[in-house]
Amino acid sequence: MDTMLTTPLTGWHAAHGAKMVPFAGWEMPVQYEGILAEHAWTRSEAGLFDICHMGEFTVRGAGAKDALSRVATQNLDTLAPGKCRYGFLLSPAGGILDDLIVYCRGADDYLLVVNAARTAHDFAWIGSHLGAGVELADISGATAKIDLQGPKSFTVLSEVLDGDWKALKYFNFVETSFAGAPLIVSRTGYTGELGVEFFCPPETAVALWEECLAGGVARPCGLGARDTLRLEMGYPLYGQDLTETTTPAEAGYGTLPASPAQYVGKANASAVRSRLIALTIPGRRAARTHDAVLPAAGEAAGEVTSGSFAPSLGHAIALARVSAKAAEETDFLIDTGRTRLEAKRTELPFYKGGTARMKLG
Repeated sequence: MDTMLTTPLTGWHAAHGAKMVPFAGWEMPVQYEGILAEHAWTRSEAGLFDICHMGEFTVRGAGAKDALSRVATQNLDTLAPGKCRYGFLLSPAGGILDDLIVYCRGADDYLLVVNAARTAHDFAWIGSHLGAGVELADISGATAKIDLQGPKSFTVLSEVLDGDWKALKYFNFVETSFAGAPLIVSRTGYTGELGVEFFCPPETAVALWEECLAGGVARPCGLGARDTLRLEMGYPLYGQDLTETTTPAEAGYGTLPASPAQYVGKANASAVRSRLIALTIPGRRAARTHDAVLPAAGEAAGEVTSGSFAPSLGHAIALARVSAKAAEETDFLIDTGRTRLEAKRTELPFYKGGTARMKLG
Protein backbone atom coordinates (compact mmCIF):
# COMPACT_ATOMS: atom_id res chain seq x y z
CA MET A 1 0.00 0.00 0.00
CA ASP A 2 1.36 3.40 -0.97
CA THR A 3 2.06 5.84 1.84
CA MET A 4 -0.54 8.58 2.02
CA LEU A 5 0.50 12.20 1.82
CA THR A 6 0.06 14.39 4.88
CA THR A 7 -0.56 18.10 5.33
CA PRO A 8 1.24 20.46 7.75
CA LEU A 9 -1.84 20.07 9.98
CA THR A 10 -2.14 16.26 10.00
CA GLY A 11 -0.45 15.94 13.40
CA TRP A 12 -2.73 18.63 14.84
CA HIS A 13 -5.82 16.83 13.55
CA ALA A 14 -4.75 13.51 15.05
CA ALA A 15 -3.91 15.13 18.39
CA HIS A 16 -7.34 16.77 18.57
CA GLY A 17 -9.51 13.77 17.86
CA ALA A 18 -10.23 14.06 14.15
CA LYS A 19 -11.35 10.97 12.28
CA MET A 20 -8.81 10.60 9.46
CA VAL A 21 -9.56 9.03 6.07
CA PRO A 22 -7.81 8.67 2.70
CA PHE A 23 -8.77 11.31 0.13
CA ALA A 24 -7.10 11.73 -3.27
CA GLY A 25 -3.94 10.10 -1.89
CA TRP A 26 -3.90 12.26 1.25
CA GLU A 27 -4.66 11.52 4.89
CA MET A 28 -7.39 14.04 5.67
CA PRO A 29 -9.84 14.75 8.53
CA VAL A 30 -13.40 13.76 7.61
CA GLN A 31 -14.92 15.00 10.90
CA TYR A 32 -14.25 16.13 14.45
CA GLU A 33 -17.50 16.59 16.39
CA GLY A 34 -19.59 15.14 13.56
CA ILE A 35 -20.63 16.08 10.04
CA LEU A 36 -24.06 17.43 10.99
CA ALA A 37 -22.70 19.58 13.82
CA GLU A 38 -19.84 20.92 11.71
CA HIS A 39 -22.19 21.65 8.82
CA ALA A 40 -24.58 23.57 11.08
CA TRP A 41 -21.74 25.48 12.74
CA THR A 42 -20.36 26.62 9.39
CA ARG A 43 -23.79 27.79 8.24
CA SER A 44 -24.29 29.84 11.43
CA GLU A 45 -20.83 30.67 12.81
CA ALA A 46 -17.43 29.90 11.25
CA GLY A 47 -15.86 26.59 10.26
CA LEU A 48 -12.14 26.06 9.64
CA PHE A 49 -11.03 23.56 7.00
CA ASP A 50 -7.64 22.07 6.11
CA ILE A 51 -7.45 22.24 2.31
CA CYS A 52 -3.68 21.85 2.05
CA HIS A 53 -4.10 18.91 -0.33
CA MET A 54 -5.06 21.22 -3.19
CA GLY A 55 -2.48 21.95 -5.87
CA GLU A 56 -0.99 25.38 -6.60
CA PHE A 57 1.01 26.51 -9.64
CA THR A 58 2.53 29.81 -10.69
CA VAL A 59 2.63 30.92 -14.34
CA ARG A 60 4.96 33.84 -14.91
CA GLY A 61 7.06 35.61 -17.49
CA ALA A 62 6.65 37.57 -20.69
CA GLY A 63 3.66 36.22 -22.60
CA ALA A 64 2.21 34.32 -19.60
CA LYS A 65 -1.30 35.75 -20.11
CA ASP A 66 -1.47 34.73 -23.74
CA ALA A 67 0.08 31.33 -23.04
CA LEU A 68 -2.30 30.55 -20.16
CA SER A 69 -5.21 31.70 -22.31
CA ARG A 70 -4.46 28.82 -24.66
CA VAL A 71 -5.46 26.27 -22.02
CA ALA A 72 -7.73 27.98 -19.45
CA THR A 73 -11.30 29.04 -20.24
CA GLN A 74 -11.15 32.19 -18.07
CA ASN A 75 -11.07 35.54 -19.86
CA LEU A 76 -7.68 36.81 -18.68
CA ASP A 77 -8.04 40.04 -20.66
CA THR A 78 -10.54 41.27 -18.06
CA LEU A 79 -8.90 39.67 -15.01
CA ALA A 80 -7.19 42.53 -13.18
CA PRO A 81 -4.52 42.16 -10.47
CA GLY A 82 -6.13 41.29 -7.15
CA LYS A 83 -8.98 39.37 -8.76
CA CYS A 84 -9.55 35.65 -9.34
CA ARG A 85 -11.87 33.67 -11.58
CA TYR A 86 -13.29 30.15 -11.78
CA GLY A 87 -13.03 28.12 -14.97
CA PHE A 88 -11.79 24.93 -16.63
CA LEU A 89 -9.02 23.11 -18.41
CA LEU A 90 -10.51 21.27 -21.38
CA SER A 91 -9.48 18.41 -23.62
CA PRO A 92 -9.61 18.91 -27.42
CA ALA A 93 -12.99 17.14 -27.32
CA GLY A 94 -14.29 19.75 -24.86
CA GLY A 95 -14.28 17.46 -21.83
CA ILE A 96 -13.36 18.95 -18.45
CA LEU A 97 -9.84 17.91 -17.44
CA ASP A 98 -10.15 19.94 -14.24
CA ASP A 99 -11.86 22.96 -12.75
CA LEU A 100 -9.59 25.61 -11.29
CA ILE A 101 -9.35 29.17 -10.03
CA VAL A 102 -6.88 31.56 -11.64
CA TYR A 103 -5.53 34.43 -9.50
CA CYS A 104 -3.99 37.44 -11.25
CA ARG A 105 -1.12 38.77 -9.14
CA GLY A 106 0.17 41.20 -11.77
CA ALA A 107 0.97 41.54 -15.45
CA ASP A 108 1.92 38.06 -16.72
CA ASP A 109 1.91 36.72 -13.16
CA TYR A 110 -0.71 34.13 -12.15
CA LEU A 111 -1.47 31.69 -9.35
CA LEU A 112 -3.53 28.61 -10.24
CA VAL A 113 -5.38 26.46 -7.70
CA VAL A 114 -6.23 22.97 -8.96
CA ASN A 115 -7.70 19.78 -7.53
CA ALA A 116 -5.50 17.44 -5.50
CA ALA A 117 -6.14 14.36 -7.64
CA ARG A 118 -5.33 16.29 -10.82
CA THR A 119 -2.22 18.18 -9.73
CA ALA A 120 0.35 16.06 -11.60
CA HIS A 121 -1.88 15.75 -14.66
CA ASP A 122 -2.63 19.48 -14.80
CA PHE A 123 1.01 20.44 -14.40
CA ALA A 124 2.03 18.26 -17.34
CA TRP A 125 -0.93 19.37 -19.47
CA ILE A 126 -0.41 23.08 -18.91
CA GLY A 127 3.34 22.74 -19.35
CA SER A 128 2.91 21.07 -22.71
CA HIS A 129 0.98 24.08 -24.02
CA LEU A 130 3.09 26.97 -22.73
CA GLY A 131 5.61 28.59 -25.03
CA ALA A 132 9.25 29.41 -24.45
CA GLY A 133 9.96 32.09 -21.86
CA VAL A 134 6.93 31.33 -19.70
CA GLU A 135 7.78 29.80 -16.34
CA LEU A 136 5.45 27.20 -14.86
CA ALA A 137 6.22 26.12 -11.28
CA ASP A 138 4.45 23.65 -8.99
CA ILE A 139 4.48 25.33 -5.56
CA SER A 140 2.04 22.89 -3.94
CA GLY A 141 4.65 21.54 -1.54
CA ALA A 142 5.55 25.06 -0.43
CA THR A 143 1.95 26.18 0.01
CA ALA A 144 -0.56 25.47 2.77
CA LYS A 145 -4.24 26.30 2.21
CA ILE A 146 -6.72 26.89 5.02
CA ASP A 147 -10.37 27.84 4.43
CA LEU A 148 -12.29 29.90 6.99
CA GLN A 149 -16.00 29.77 6.12
CA GLY A 150 -19.20 31.01 7.72
CA PRO A 151 -21.22 34.18 8.42
CA LYS A 152 -18.87 35.11 11.29
CA SER A 153 -15.66 34.36 9.39
CA PHE A 154 -14.76 38.02 9.02
CA THR A 155 -15.12 38.49 12.78
CA VAL A 156 -12.39 35.88 13.16
CA LEU A 157 -10.37 37.39 10.32
CA SER A 158 -10.36 40.83 11.93
CA GLU A 159 -8.98 39.30 15.15
CA VAL A 160 -6.22 37.43 13.34
CA LEU A 161 -5.08 40.12 10.88
CA ASP A 162 -5.08 43.90 10.97
CA GLY A 163 -6.73 45.73 8.09
CA ASP A 164 -10.04 46.82 6.62
CA TRP A 165 -11.29 43.38 5.58
CA LYS A 166 -14.77 44.67 4.83
CA ALA A 167 -13.28 46.06 1.62
CA LEU A 168 -12.46 42.58 0.32
CA LYS A 169 -14.98 41.77 -2.41
CA TYR A 170 -16.18 38.42 -3.69
CA PHE A 171 -13.58 36.70 -5.91
CA ASN A 172 -10.91 39.22 -4.93
CA PHE A 173 -7.73 38.67 -2.91
CA VAL A 174 -4.97 40.58 -1.14
CA GLU A 175 -1.37 39.76 -0.36
CA THR A 176 -0.23 40.46 3.19
CA SER A 177 1.77 38.66 5.88
CA PHE A 178 1.33 36.57 9.02
CA ALA A 179 4.06 35.87 11.57
CA GLY A 180 6.56 37.46 9.22
CA ALA A 181 5.68 35.13 6.34
CA PRO A 182 3.83 35.92 3.10
CA LEU A 183 0.08 35.33 3.14
CA ILE A 184 -2.61 35.49 0.45
CA VAL A 185 -6.18 36.06 1.64
CA SER A 186 -8.86 35.42 -0.98
CA ARG A 187 -12.64 35.48 -0.86
CA THR A 188 -14.16 32.75 -3.01
CA GLY A 189 -15.58 29.89 -0.94
CA TYR A 190 -16.86 26.37 -1.57
CA THR A 191 -19.57 26.36 1.08
CA GLY A 192 -21.88 29.14 -0.07
CA GLU A 193 -21.08 31.14 3.04
CA LEU A 194 -19.06 34.28 3.60
CA GLY A 195 -15.44 33.27 4.01
CA VAL A 196 -11.81 33.48 3.05
CA GLU A 197 -8.99 31.19 1.98
CA PHE A 198 -5.46 31.52 3.33
CA PHE A 199 -2.37 30.56 1.33
CA CYS A 200 0.76 30.49 3.49
CA PRO A 201 4.06 28.62 3.86
CA PRO A 202 3.64 25.20 5.52
CA GLU A 203 5.73 26.24 8.51
CA THR A 204 3.18 28.90 9.54
CA ALA A 205 0.05 26.79 8.93
CA VAL A 206 -0.36 25.48 12.50
CA ALA A 207 0.13 28.93 14.04
CA LEU A 208 -2.41 30.47 11.66
CA TRP A 209 -4.85 27.60 12.24
CA GLU A 210 -4.62 27.96 16.02
CA GLU A 211 -4.91 31.74 15.84
CA CYS A 212 -8.18 31.38 13.94
CA LEU A 213 -9.52 29.00 16.58
CA ALA A 214 -8.36 31.05 19.57
CA GLY A 215 -11.48 33.19 19.92
CA GLY A 216 -13.92 30.29 19.97
CA VAL A 217 -15.98 31.55 17.03
CA ALA A 218 -14.28 29.23 14.56
CA ARG A 219 -14.23 25.46 15.01
CA PRO A 220 -12.27 22.82 13.09
CA CYS A 221 -14.31 20.96 10.50
CA GLY A 222 -13.66 17.99 8.26
CA LEU A 223 -14.17 17.17 4.60
CA GLY A 224 -17.50 15.50 5.40
CA ALA A 225 -19.17 18.80 6.22
CA ARG A 226 -17.37 20.49 3.36
CA ASP A 227 -19.00 18.01 0.99
CA THR A 228 -22.53 18.47 2.32
CA LEU A 229 -22.10 22.25 2.34
CA ARG A 230 -20.91 22.39 -1.27
CA LEU A 231 -23.63 19.99 -2.45
CA GLU A 232 -26.38 22.13 -0.90
CA MET A 233 -25.05 24.95 -3.09
CA GLY A 234 -24.88 22.71 -6.16
CA TYR A 235 -21.12 23.24 -6.48
CA PRO A 236 -19.59 20.41 -8.51
CA LEU A 237 -16.89 18.01 -7.37
CA TYR A 238 -14.29 16.99 -9.93
CA GLY A 239 -14.21 13.25 -10.56
CA GLN A 240 -17.92 12.91 -9.78
CA ASP A 241 -20.00 15.79 -11.16
CA LEU A 242 -17.28 16.93 -13.57
CA THR A 243 -15.25 14.46 -15.65
CA GLU A 244 -13.21 14.28 -18.83
CA THR A 245 -16.37 13.21 -20.68
CA THR A 246 -18.41 16.19 -19.43
CA THR A 247 -18.39 19.50 -21.28
CA PRO A 248 -18.98 22.83 -19.51
CA ALA A 249 -22.39 23.13 -21.19
CA GLU A 250 -23.41 19.68 -19.98
CA ALA A 251 -22.41 20.61 -16.44
CA GLY A 252 -24.54 23.77 -16.52
CA TYR A 253 -21.63 26.14 -17.14
CA GLY A 254 -22.24 26.85 -20.81
CA THR A 255 -21.76 30.60 -20.42
CA LEU A 256 -18.74 30.37 -18.13
CA PRO A 257 -15.99 29.82 -20.73
CA ALA A 258 -16.01 33.49 -21.78
CA SER A 259 -12.45 33.81 -23.02
CA PRO A 260 -12.08 35.25 -26.53
CA ALA A 261 -8.86 33.23 -26.94
CA GLN A 262 -8.73 30.01 -28.92
CA TYR A 263 -8.17 27.77 -25.92
CA VAL A 264 -7.95 24.00 -26.23
CA GLY A 265 -11.43 22.48 -26.49
CA LYS A 266 -13.26 25.72 -27.27
CA ALA A 267 -14.90 24.36 -30.41
CA ASN A 268 -16.53 21.54 -28.44
CA ALA A 269 -17.17 23.20 -25.06
CA SER A 270 -20.84 23.79 -25.88
CA ALA A 271 -21.59 20.21 -27.01
CA VAL A 272 -24.52 18.67 -25.14
CA ARG A 273 -25.21 14.93 -24.98
CA SER A 274 -26.24 14.84 -21.33
CA ARG A 275 -27.17 17.28 -18.58
CA LEU A 276 -26.21 17.63 -14.93
CA ILE A 277 -29.49 18.17 -13.09
CA ALA A 278 -30.49 18.89 -9.50
CA LEU A 279 -32.89 16.53 -7.71
CA THR A 280 -34.71 16.85 -4.41
CA ILE A 281 -35.64 13.65 -2.58
CA PRO A 282 -38.30 13.52 0.17
CA GLY A 283 -37.08 12.13 3.46
CA ARG A 284 -33.61 11.53 4.87
CA ARG A 285 -32.59 8.54 2.76
CA ALA A 286 -29.90 9.67 0.33
CA ALA A 287 -28.95 8.43 -3.11
CA ARG A 288 -25.32 7.56 -3.74
CA THR A 289 -22.90 8.07 -6.60
CA HIS A 290 -23.67 5.75 -9.55
CA ASP A 291 -27.24 4.98 -8.45
CA ALA A 292 -29.36 4.68 -11.59
CA VAL A 293 -31.73 7.55 -12.41
CA LEU A 294 -34.96 6.91 -14.34
CA PRO A 295 -37.74 9.21 -15.48
CA ALA A 296 -40.94 8.34 -13.60
CA ALA A 297 -42.10 6.49 -16.72
CA GLY A 298 -39.22 5.27 -18.84
CA GLU A 299 -35.92 3.50 -19.22
CA ALA A 300 -32.77 4.30 -17.22
CA ALA A 301 -31.51 7.71 -18.33
CA GLY A 302 -28.43 8.36 -16.23
CA GLU A 303 -26.90 8.15 -12.77
CA VAL A 304 -26.37 10.07 -9.58
CA THR A 305 -23.04 11.88 -9.43
CA SER A 306 -23.33 13.29 -5.88
CA GLY A 307 -25.96 12.59 -3.24
CA SER A 308 -26.45 13.30 0.45
CA PHE A 309 -28.87 14.25 3.15
CA ALA A 310 -28.98 18.06 3.21
CA PRO A 311 -28.75 19.16 6.87
CA SER A 312 -29.85 22.73 6.15
CA LEU A 313 -32.96 21.55 4.29
CA GLY A 314 -34.04 18.47 6.22
CA HIS A 315 -34.25 16.14 3.23
CA ALA A 316 -31.99 14.43 0.71
CA ILE A 317 -30.64 15.99 -2.48
CA ALA A 318 -28.59 14.85 -5.45
CA LEU A 319 -26.85 15.91 -8.62
CA ALA A 320 -27.35 13.51 -11.51
CA ARG A 321 -26.10 13.17 -15.06
CA VAL A 322 -28.91 12.17 -17.41
CA SER A 323 -29.51 12.22 -21.15
CA ALA A 324 -30.38 15.57 -22.67
CA LYS A 325 -33.87 14.29 -23.46
CA ALA A 326 -34.50 12.98 -19.95
CA ALA A 327 -33.30 16.29 -18.50
CA GLU A 328 -36.52 17.84 -19.75
CA GLU A 329 -38.52 15.69 -17.33
CA THR A 330 -39.62 16.78 -13.87
CA ASP A 331 -40.23 13.54 -11.98
CA PHE A 332 -37.63 10.79 -11.55
CA LEU A 333 -36.94 7.56 -9.70
CA ILE A 334 -33.54 6.69 -8.25
CA ASP A 335 -32.69 3.00 -8.01
CA THR A 336 -30.47 2.46 -4.95
CA GLY A 337 -30.31 -1.30 -5.45
CA ARG A 338 -32.59 -1.91 -2.48
CA THR A 339 -35.39 0.48 -3.19
CA ARG A 340 -36.49 3.25 -5.52
CA LEU A 341 -36.57 6.82 -4.28
CA GLU A 342 -38.88 9.43 -5.74
CA ALA A 343 -37.07 12.56 -6.88
CA LYS A 344 -38.11 15.83 -8.45
CA ARG A 345 -36.00 18.13 -10.57
CA THR A 346 -35.29 21.56 -9.09
CA GLU A 347 -33.11 24.61 -9.68
CA LEU A 348 -29.80 25.36 -8.03
CA PRO A 349 -28.77 26.22 -5.45
CA PHE A 350 -30.67 23.80 -3.24
CA TYR A 351 -29.89 26.00 -0.23
CA LYS A 352 -30.68 29.65 -0.90
CA GLY A 353 -29.60 31.26 2.37
CA GLY A 354 -25.86 31.42 1.73
CA THR A 355 -23.94 34.57 2.70
CA ALA A 356 -20.97 34.21 0.29
CA ARG A 357 -21.85 37.29 -1.78
CA MET A 358 -23.04 39.54 1.04
CA LYS A 359 -21.78 43.12 1.04
CA LEU A 360 -19.65 43.98 4.04
CA GLY A 361 -19.07 47.71 3.76
